[in-house]
Amino acid sequence: MLLKWTSKFFKNLTKVISFAISLIVVCTLFSSPSIAAKTSMTGDYTKDTISVVKTLQTAVDTPKDSPDKDEVRSEALILITDYISRYRNRGMVNKTQSFTTMQTALNAMAGHYKNFASRPLPDKLKERLTKEFSLAEKMVLRES
Repeated sequence: MLLKWTSKFFKNLTKVISFAISLIVVCTLFSSPSIAAKTSMTGDYTKDTISVVKTLQTAVDTPKDSPDKDEVRSEALILITDYISRYRNRGMVNKTQSFTTMQTALNAMAGHYKNFASRPLPDKLKERLTKEFSLAEKMVLRES
């Protein structure tokens, strides 16, 4: 009799404990404020593309011996990530020529910044980025 009572007690105790833990988890998840990542993108593809082009062209034109080149590089990488994250999965945008051109330029720029962090952008890459940014800007204006 004592054995049956003890086994029922432990079964009920485990149920109560598992219920309490699940209740704590649910309350913790839903009671904490959700923190959304801040982004510089407005959601207007044309305006965002033009803004990104101008900002990144400034980063491309930054002199090799500039004292704030590391800050410019990190801001450029954040902007590239925001832009690609915002528009990569949008079907109406990611099929356009302007987005494809932008994505190519942004991949080249981010790839250089991530792989060669201490080196400035080579002149050939600067020329290529300038051409692609200009082309993407013209295309996005034509597409809108």
